[in-house]
Amino acid sequence: MVGRDGEREQLSAFVRAPGGAALVLRGEAGVGKSTLLDLAARLAAEDGHLVIRATGVEAEAELPYAGLHQILYPLLPVGAHAGGQPGGQAGEHPGDPSGDAARDPSDGSSDGPSNHASRAALDAAFGRMEGPPPPVMALGIAVLKLLSRAASKRPLLLVLDDGQWLDEASADVCGFVGRRLAGSPGVKLLVAVRGDVASRFDTAALPETPVGPLTDADAACLLDRHHARLGERIRGLVLDQARGNPLALLELPTHLASRPGHHAGEDLLGPHGVPLPRRIQEIYAVRLAGLDDTVRRELLTGALDGATARSGDGPGPTARYRMRGVDAAVACGLLVVEPATGDLAFRHPLVRSSVVQLATTDQRRDAHRVLARVHRESPERRATHLAAATVDPDERVAAALEAAARSATRRGGARMAVSWLTRAAELSENRSDRSRRLGDAAYVAGQADRLGQARSLALAASAPGAEENPAAVLANAYLALYQDGDVRATHQRVAAAVERLRDGRAPDGGVPGGPGAADGPVAPDGPDGPVRRDEVLDRLVSLLLAVSQYAGSPTAWQRTHEVLGSLGELATERARMYGSTWSDVVRHGAGWCAPVERAGAVLEDQDPWDVTRLAVSAYHLDVLSPLRPYLERVVDRELDTGAMSSGIVMLHLIMLDQMGLGQWEAAERTGHRALALSTERGHGLFAHQTRAYLAQLAAVRGRAEEARDLQAAVDAWARPRGIGFLTQIADAVGATTALSAGDYETAFLYAIGITAPGAFRPYAYQASRTLLDLVEAALHTGRVDQARAHALAARDAGLPELSPRLALITFGALAMTADDEAEAAELYARAQSHPAAERFPFELARIRLAHGIRVRRAQGGAAARVTLAQAAETLDRLGATAWAERAHAELRAAGVVPHTAAPAPVQLTWQERRIAELAARGLTNKEIGDQVRLSPRTVSSHLYRAFPKLGITTRAALRDALTELADRSTAP
Repeated sequence: MVGRDGEREQLSAFVRAPGGAALVLRGEAGVGKSTLLDLAARLAAEDGHLVIRATGVEAEAELPYAGLHQILYPLLPVGAHAGGQPGGQAGEHPGDPSGDAARDPSDGSSDGPSNHASRAALDAAFGRMEGPPPPVMALGIAVLKLLSRAASKRPLLLVLDDGQWLDEASADVCGFVGRRLAGSPGVKLLVAVRGDVASRFDTAALPETPVGPLTDADAACLLDRHHARLGERIRGLVLDQARGNPLALLELPTHLASRPGHHAGEDLLGPHGVPLPRRIQEIYAVRLAGLDDTVRRELLTGALDGATARSGDGPGPTARYRMRGVDAAVACGLLVVEPATGDLAFRHPLVRSSVVQLATTDQRRDAHRVLARVHRESPERRATHLAAATVDPDERVAAALEAAARSATRRGGARMAVSWLTRAAELSENRSDRSRRLGDAAYVAGQADRLGQARSLALAASAPGAEENPAAVLANAYLALYQDGDVRATHQRVAAAVERLRDGRAPDGGVPGGPGAADGPVAPDGPDGPVRRDEVLDRLVSLLLAVSQYAGSPTAWQRTHEVLGSLGELATERARMYGSTWSDVVRHGAGWCAPVERAGAVLEDQDPWDVTRLAVSAYHLDVLSPLRPYLERVVDRELDTGAMSSGIVMLHLIMLDQMGLGQWEAAERTGHRALALSTERGHGLFAHQTRAYLAQLAAVRGRAEEARDLQAAVDAWARPRGIGFLTQIADAVGATTALSAGDYETAFLYAIGITAPGAFRPYAYQASRTLLDLVEAALHTGRVDQARAHALAARDAGLPELSPRLALITFGALAMTADDEAEAAELYARAQSHPAAERFPFELARIRLAHGIRVRRAQGGAAARVTLAQAAETLDRLGATAWAERAHAELRAAGVVPHTAAPAPVQLTWQERRIAELAARGLTNKEIGDQVRLSPRTVSSHLYRAFPKLGITTRAALRDALTELADRSTAP
């Protein structure tokens, strides 16, 4: 190696340093990254490390987990390769001694729950078991455990070349693992990527070292060492045009020899405006042109199969195409022979690119046909080549592509699945199959949050004048609901699709699943591929229920219940549960609390989308808290695997439970995270739903201006669209904000906009939830009879039997409106002694405050002090400032001056403050991430944690908040 003293010292220190670490080498093609990787591998081997090498392959860049399987292959337990990543053969087990050492029977074979979970994550990723794609976090943890077990025997170095070609799923896991290797002694990850090709490593936040061109002295030394007989003029020409790129320095003299007519000043690499790597390709193109057709055909087949620039030192997971009769390519320096294996490999990835670019379309198709036969046992690889080889409609090829899409979707490869399904539609032999496959592609694109593509595909799926197939209906409805908030037309379309399926008049359209869009405030559909008619029907029914819930209108719900009733046994018990609990718990919720709690006791055996739907039912029945730990465990998985809608719904549910339990700071952080994700993804419905929840939170905390601003934004967007779910929340926010400010008349007007006193408007889910607001507003405005009538209506409607929260507020409302003091005391005692009363601290504190005021006025201050003090303490702790002030005023009237603790100073972490200051200067999350070497998502997470600490909700308020914070910190 010539030069690179600094890089060599850094790599030596990296390899020999104790503990785990990761490092990315970044530079242009031909600059010598692979040579530096060779050096690191040799140093590690000399120090006794187990070295595992892998290479990213452009032909595999969209095969999910192809790269990860290549990296982990030598470490996987015996037999784990069977049926694994496409291309692996059942029972294949190379006799590699270093691999055998890593494949100790104890590695991953323990029956412990932790090892079982890790093994399940790897099995799901590599296609060895059915199930949803594993989240990056779960798979990353499994990989870390596998690496740690291997490193417990001897230190381990993972060397990944051409990381820019690694598939996205594998690169995300490598990034996750690399960021955590500092806590994994003995494991190191070294990655080389090209600087001119975008990759997931660009945002992986791993330490990097740039690899630039050689210095002038080193470039001259390298050239003289390999081409000592060059004349002075030619030598100067090469040095000038190579610009320190080692590959160019080595290849240009040979290129010159083939061009005897060159002259000084001639640009041997083409126009200066073209990047140097592309210009080097022209050198290889000249050599390729001199080969005969048979050799070029072999080279093309090898290039399209991903024959790597360097095959690596260990066994690989796939059987590559073996090029034959290509001695001429070796002789002219296009191929090299690997000394360790004797295999042929392309001298450089630029050679491979040149081979493909020089081939005609027909030549590439012929090579793809050969490779489709080579990989006939590997559905995904075979599909890749069949898709490229076939021109005319062919149902056999279309079916193979559909099967590959099913496999890719299951393992997190939604992008490739969309591509395969779209190609399968193009190759379909009849209009029905074409429409079905385009609908499937639209659905998967929607699940992967590629809304624009999903809309285009859905439109293409519906032939003019023909009925929409179920998959297209799902895709279109998903977009219309979540992006645009269209509940009216969407409800009609989905209801009609359900009736067509019920009557057997619709095409039997499948819907590739995986973690998809959340159906309303519920989670996505689950099974892993084109599914049976009854499964499509279940999905349509779930979506119909979700649309009905958002519409929040009696007309929509009545039609939905009619459709459900007409399904008979086709409607599942879960569908009936959702239809009852999501619609109107006052009229239909009786008897469902126990089934929901029973189902919630076995969450680990349920698919995530079923859990999320169940959690929505639990929310309506006020028994959500037991499900929240599971939601908190899986929400990052949903977000990491691209199921953004499902993840946002989970965040909503977590936020609602935090609000109910009085964990308002945490709820605000969760809400801002959900709002950032919704806004970023263009989910108008979810963004305004999040604003509605944040408005509720601001209202109970006494932040009236913020609550009203959010309320106005939600109402202006939702009311014209007829989204009753959100307009009801907006009215509830108006009532709570007015109550907080002591404007009881306005509060009463808002409350009766939700439901009339003494009744609970059908299908208005806020009617029962705002019971206390209406009663309190009516009492304070002298409408005692209406307040009493409403409390009695709650009792007579059986609200105490429906949910613990409704029991608490019903007894509280009855106590507040009772004529007799003894009756009031008895009902108050029933409220505060309810087993679940402490789970709803805000409601309990309001009831205590109201009862304390009543007792003080009837019996004097001494009798009310304990009750009022309990209310004040809770309201202080929650941060319900207006109610807390009222409680303290009542305590003073009762002869007690309560102690009020000074507010705690704002505490931003160093990173939060740094990011907040950059955001205050107007930088976007991406621009901030570029400066602080974090992903835009991580930047967003820091901001949503900083906003509530600063008491703000928008970026526009950052500058003033930070200035105020600085002033407080410097004040004497």
